[in-house]
Amino acid sequence: MTDRIKAMASRWTVAVPVLAVVLLVLTWGRTLPGVVVVVVTLVLAGAVLAAVHHAEVVAHRVGEPFGSLVLAVAVTVIEVALIVTLMLDGGDKSATLARDTVFAAVMITCNGIVGISLLVGSLRHKTAVFNSEGTGAALATVTTLATLSLVLPTFTTSKPGPEFSTVQLTFAAVASLSLYGLFVATQTVRHRDYFLPVAKQGETSGPEEEHAEAPSTRTALISAGLLLLALIGVVGLAKGVSPTIESGVQAAGLGHGVVGVIIALLVLLPETIAAVRAARRNHVQTSMNLALGSAMASIGLTIPAVALASLWLPGALVLGLGSTHMVLLALTVVVSALTVVPGRATPLQGGVHLVLLAAYLELAINP
Repeated sequence: MTDRIKAMASRWTVAVPVLAVVLLVLTWGRTLPGVVVVVVTLVLAGAVLAAVHHAEVVAHRVGEPFGSLVLAVAVTVIEVALIVTLMLDGGDKSATLARDTVFAAVMITCNGIVGISLLVGSLRHKTAVFNSEGTGAALATVTTLATLSLVLPTFTTSKPGPEFSTVQLTFAAVASLSLYGLFVATQTVRHRDYFLPVAKQGETSGPEEEHAEAPSTRTALISAGLLLLALIGVVGLAKGVSPTIESGVQAAGLGHGVVGVIIALLVLLPETIAAVRAARRNHVQTSMNLALGSAMASIGLTIPAVALASLWLPGALVLGLGSTHMVLLALTVVVSALTVVPGRATPLQGGVHLVLLAAYLELAINP
């Protein structure tokens, strides 16, 4: 019976990514009626679950901390493609699209994914344990990237408004790529042990703690391809239903920034599910790698990409945050630092992060 269930699961995780891409091709650039929107939404949800499955297969094959990089980088690359595609549509709304999307990703990862992972891990295992050295290094990198790319433009004077000049934008892009590359080298080569799951006593968990046999190289490569298809389907279909979402948001009298929040929530759902599953297995460090790595990749890859795209895209590129969002970012950094320093957390810390996410969402809906 178990083998039969596994076979069925294997079939649907192969079929759904392919179906998502086919549906994307059929609906791309078209106005979707209500019934089709419902079908697209169902396939979108299935593609999210399939992406989680294939990401875990690849992660199990390559091991930590490489595994947590797979989903973070894959999602971010396609997130960048989505942002640039939407910016190509033009209009005044595209000026703040990159800023809104990146900030939404930072808040969702640093408060949402971190909060729910700590809550699940601590409730299931009494205390959520992780490596403070590796997590602290990741948090410091995220904080620096967010400040350079999202806070400083508000205070520069070379151009009117919260924008960088060309030279400043070039520096921010190069600095973002450099910091991200340095962190990846630190995480995967020089100090790899800082990012491995830790046991209750503080020792890193070795490969022997994995009960399931690692998949073959062929299986991992197939899953990697299907993961890419699923993520393309998730982001592409999210773009397809975004006009419906925009119409609903507009009809409800909400700000346009809510659209970016909704799409970011959809795009980051695979990482959220993967992080919660890791926390349930008492691998909270993997959850932290996913959360902070995704935030870092979202800034470190998105800002250089939109900086390059801005050379031929019309209109301004507004990156600077407003005062309300800067307060939320500062509070997130302070709370995250207090969470990371001890290397262990209780349900209280998870709850605090989730309240910060709720405050961000509430202010996005009701500024």
